[in-house]
Amino acid sequence: MKNKEQIITEGDAHFSTSIKTPLRADAFEKSEDEKIKNIQHHFKMIMQEMGLDLTDDSLSGTPYRVAKMYVKELFYGLNPANKPKLSTFNNKYGYQKMLIEQNINIDSACEHHFLPIVGHANVAYLPKDKVIGLSKINRLVDYYALRPQVQERLVLQILNDLQTVLDTKDVIVMVTAKHLCVSSRGIKDQSSFTTTLEYGGCFANAEIRNEFLKIVSNQKV
Repeated sequence: MKNKEQIITEGDAHFSTSIKTPLRADAFEKSEDEKIKNIQHHFKMIMQEMGLDLTDDSLSGTPYRVAKMYVKELFYGLNPANKPKLSTFNNKYGYQKMLIEQNINIDSACEHHFLPIVGHANVAYLPKDKVIGLSKINRLVDYYALRPQVQERLVLQILNDLQTVLDTKDVIVMVTAKHLCVSSRGIKDQSSFTTTLEYGGCFANAEIRNEFLKIVSNQKV
């Protein structure tokens, strides 16, 4: 039996040891319909514990709506079956300068409080033998965002996948976002936002990295 002090300490453990999203081995043995049914039941219990009257027309369908949203929308990126196919093409143009996909929408959720993380990503790479379809970058960002996340892990997951599929380390990923776990609870700081930056290869060179930062510097969350 855990005492109150142990529970509080574990609740403050915000850091993971891997860039992989923590998942159980049996995470996808149940069908989506089974998961929706189970989440619907448990969310109904939560609402009842808070004293809400689920016989009210406005509330009666909420447990199902939340369950469906969790499985089909908000946490769609948990399932590897939903990962976008990252098609690449030969760099037949010989283009070797920086390619930047800017202002990619981020709609994620903090894994510590399940509150929204909202912002934008900027992704760039220097092509070598391969290039990737622009929409694939957006889809990859969306896939990793649509799961319980921490922002530090998010940029690393995007970076690692792009480096692998493009067969180059010359990739940089920047995410700037507002966290509602900061703005709507706790400190309740409405104006702050968080920026995370991960890169490899040529972007370790400050001059090249600053070129990227200068291009995206006018962006606002």
